[in-house]
Amino acid sequence: MRIFLIGFMGSGKTHWGRIWASEIGIEFYDIDELVEQSEKKSIAVLFEEKGESYFREKEAMVLKHTTFSENCIISCGGGTPCYKDNMDWMNANGITLFLEGSPDFLYTNIVKNLAQRPLLKEISLDKLMPFIETGLATRSEFYNKAQIRFSTAILSDQTIRQIIQQD
Repeated sequence: MRIFLIGFMGSGKTHWGRIWASEIGIEFYDIDELVEQSEKKSIAVLFEEKGESYFREKEAMVLKHTTFSENCIISCGGGTPCYKDNMDWMNANGITLFLEGSPDFLYTNIVKNLAQRPLLKEISLDKLMPFIETGLATRSEFYNKAQIRFSTAILSDQTIRQIIQQD
């Protein structure tokens, strides 16, 4: 089974995806890393040189045209489900798991590596919480289409097997 991890930036998709894939002995893919490999540039440079629209097109292309293993975990960018028909495509091609983080949880994680977040390049810390809250509200219609929803507040106690069995 393919598991697509979705959620806002800072929700832990890549962190937990790597752990869970290792735990059950399957491959792990990160859409951002695949885009960087394809373009031979970092996401930050892509945003700066070609803009968000170009990145989103590339992200959708990588998502839909990469030959993923039959059993794998795929970490998607925070905006991946919100572009084109990506969310419907993921639901049709695997299990979507929404890592739902509270604004406070996301803020704490985002601040840890703020420089690596191209969407936040021009956002000051005092505007970060409103940015998160607005982003969550805007993206909720897409995130809520996930087949499984799981709170990041209790992830440390859960294995991927337990989460999927709860569905």
